[in-house]
Amino acid sequence: MLVRHHIEITRLALGAEASPRALEAIVRANVGQDGLRYQLGHDHFHFDNNRLERSYAYIEEQRALAGSALARGDAPSAWQAFGRLTHAAQDFYAHTDYIPRWLSLFDAGTLPAPEEVDPVFSEILSHSGLRSGKLYYPLEALTFLPRVGKFFAPFFPADSHARMSLDDHDDAGRFDYAFHAAVKRTKIEFEKTTGTFSTKMLADFIDK
Repeated sequence: MLVRHHIEITRLALGAEASPRALEAIVRANVGQDGLRYQLGHDHFHFDNNRLERSYAYIEEQRALAGSALARGDAPSAWQAFGRLTHAAQDFYAHTDYIPRWLSLFDAGTLPAPEEVDPVFSEILSHSGLRSGKLYYPLEALTFLPRVGKFFAPFFPADSHARMSLDDHDDAGRFDYAFHAAVKRTKIEFEKTTGTFSTKMLADFIDK
């Protein structure tokens, strides 16, 4: 997803949960995953190139880092780990075919509203055919150019990141489903992560 969407998703999901200081630290770590140095060789940060299992493992690694940081009284490191975790979790809906698969469960004329999307439909999450877009570098870098990149996308294979991704608004309205799924998943990840914390660790993490 584009940086502005990661920011909005994270603030919508966590704005009522954490202090402004904690939230901004989480947001900074989240969008930091889209830095130029992380665009090559870090597929697991973004659920790219079918590195699904590695991405799932990365989320759990960051969850564990957040817990260990809080255990030693280092809330800023915990916020950073959780920010990295949320970036990957949010990109899952933009970079895999989860959303098209979920929408295919309904008749085209009776699609639920984007706000009703189920972000953890077990039959899709466990489906062996679940895939994410492949990055056909170096040429696919053209699709990331501001304003003109979208015009190159149709020339790439159907399984490419350029064709599969829902990083921004699309004519079919699928991005709206990815956006709301990412908001819900961020809340789920917050509950799952904080559910393992002691009372003091939770207080330090939400910083209220």
